[in-house]
Amino acid sequence: MSGCLVCGNNIEPFMSFGQMPLANGFLPEERFSGEYFYELSVAFCPNCTMVQLVRQPAAGKMFHDEYAFFSGTSAAMAVHFERFASRVISKFPASDDPFVVEIGCNDGIMLRHFADAGIRHLGIEPSENVARAANAKGVRTISRFFGEDLARDIVREHGRADAFLGANVMCHIAGINSVIRGIKTLLKPDGIAMFEDPYLGDVIEKTSYDQIYDEHVFLFSLSSVQYAFAQHGMELIDIEPQTTHGGSMRYLIAHKGARNVSGRVAAQLKTEDEMGLNRAETFDAFRKRCEESRDALKTLLSRLKGEGRRIVGYAATSKSTTILNYCDIDSSLLEFISDTTPIKQGKFSPGMHIPVRPYRDFVSNYPDYALLLAWNHSEEIMAKEELFRDAGGKWIVFVPRVRVIE
Repeated sequence: MSGCLVCGNNIEPFMSFGQMPLANGFLPEERFSGEYFYELSVAFCPNCTMVQLVRQPAAGKMFHDEYAFFSGTSAAMAVHFERFASRVISKFPASDDPFVVEIGCNDGIMLRHFADAGIRHLGIEPSENVARAANAKGVRTISRFFGEDLARDIVREHGRADAFLGANVMCHIAGINSVIRGIKTLLKPDGIAMFEDPYLGDVIEKTSYDQIYDEHVFLFSLSSVQYAFAQHGMELIDIEPQTTHGGSMRYLIAHKGARNVSGRVAAQLKTEDEMGLNRAETFDAFRKRCEESRDALKTLLSRLKGEGRRIVGYAATSKSTTILNYCDIDSSLLEFISDTTPIKQGKFSPGMHIPVRPYRDFVSNYPDYALLLAWNHSEEIMAKEELFRDAGGKWIVFVPRVRVIE
């Protein structure tokens, strides 16, 4: 039994994915023997309704100078972050000198729009190699972990912030109470925090269990976010559903009483109650669906391989680590994984040690089937890969169910 990371209540896991490597731990062959593993288990807190990992690897193991994910590799995400930035910029009065802080700014994909507009900004990115990439683009970035201590340092040097932003990063931080206290310290009295992360409701509805991996210590719902911030005198004032990452939610937070609360909050909380996101039996049913999906995918791949079909993985994503290890999919089933990220090419997938090869190896000799490991970008990818389908190639997907797309 463990203590909830938000409220301290006793929690027990409703599901274990077994021993799991680091999701972004793509590695060369000489590091196989020393590869790090931990038990990936997930729990629901009946008190604050937060869904969370029972154990998360130390932050330094996940975010470091060899971090393998760069946001700028996705054209669709570049458009999304440009729109996100424009929405924030449009709220600033022309006469003001606004200051914007983004946590986990990665390679500056969103903050560069503030830099281009001449708006004071600061990116916080703990992975040093990614922070260097952001600074190289003219985005002022520091490589530290955010919490109340750093928030006080920022206020002393730059003053308080008008906006605090985050995209697919708040769910990464086990010490969320320190982060929230930091946000409260950092924001002006009328300031606003806006962050978005994969939404628990979408994960449950789509059985997208690959959203559960080491970096995603939390799967947020409105009720859990509302509870977490209310503990520190802050208030959930609005929400904006997003299609990114297979279904995300953008949360708008302010100091309690500083702004009006949108009716969308109460409406979505009612929907969450109807979905059972605050009841333990919902997660027992989710576990059973995960097991069924796992068995169906392994059976399909084994059958196709037995028929002599070539199968290749498409996109060496963080999420794919959960899928491949939980479903016991190795190089006997997947010939290799095609990926466009140079830092991953020539390495092997975490745990299952499937070779990661350049995209040219995919297009130069199309396989019979491609397992779409980046299913949340399926529209963008399938539009790009019409030649693969014209050549008779077929896609294997597993969300919301295991099936072949011809």
